[in-house]
Amino acid sequence: QVHLEESGGGLVQPGGSLKLSCTASGDVLSNDIMGWYRRAPGQQREMVATITSGGTEDYASNVQGRFTVSRDNRKNTVYLFMNNLKPEDTAIYYCSSRRRSNSQRYWGQGTQVTVSS
Repeated sequence: QVHLEESGGGLVQPGGSLKLSCTASGDVLSNDIMGWYRRAPGQQREMVATITSGGTEDYASNVQGRFTVSRDNRKNTVYLFMNNLKPEDTAIYYCSSRRRSNSQRYWGQGTQVTVSS
């Protein structure tokens, strides 16, 4: 019902910055909660940041202060601004949406972020 497409991943040096974008299409509701998750090599998928339609943000402790999530509700787009990137941030980053009404979740295909010298 909802298609999510991420973009903006790539290779960046430690200390660098990167911006990820995710656009939702299909049966999108304006109050869907949007978020970013990642799967690092050898680890399970973890929450990175979420944001409600009203702009309430939540972050994983290891990215807080470095990452910023935002959304443009009129464009059905969510962003992740990543600053001071570290090698341990290397992962596939996935965009996700969640319905408030029934907690139905949708996932994007992911975009690779590699932080390396």
